[in-house]
Amino acid sequence: MSYEPLPPEVLRAHKGKSFVGVSVVFFCHDGAGKLFFAKRSEKARDEAGRWDVGAGGLKWGERAEDTVKRELMEEFGAEPLEIEFLGYRDAFRTSVDGTPTHWLGLDFLVRVDPAQVRLMEPDMADSFGWFEFHELPDPLHSQIPIALE
Repeated sequence: MSYEPLPPEVLRAHKGKSFVGVSVVFFCHDGAGKLFFAKRSEKARDEAGRWDVGAGGLKWGERAEDTVKRELMEEFGAEPLEIEFLGYRDAFRTSVDGTPTHWLGLDFLVRVDPAQVRLMEPDMADSFGWFEFHELPDPLHSQIPIALE
């Protein structure tokens, strides 16, 4: 029996809906107490206007830490100085069209050089900044408070 992998666009359409999607979520910090957040634009897939950290889907055959490195570069143009796995959580949400979704989020704390960090996908975010843990921006992406617990 021969195996043909599904095309990426088919997989993307079904992740989190037909099967549990797996994503890496990375909280970038400067090593001095500040976290990096970007404010999602109207062009973002969901939760427009909310402040979020970096994230991306795990690809077949790719290690979770390698996904963090790839997504960190794609989204923020930076290389990690340190990567620490924090844990995982189930994210049960509803997509914009009302479809229930289930994602497994693998959470990482990633130290970066703040001078390297920039928005590489400027159409997906309106603003960005570094914030003290006790003074996070508002409103946050719905999953951030759960992850911070």
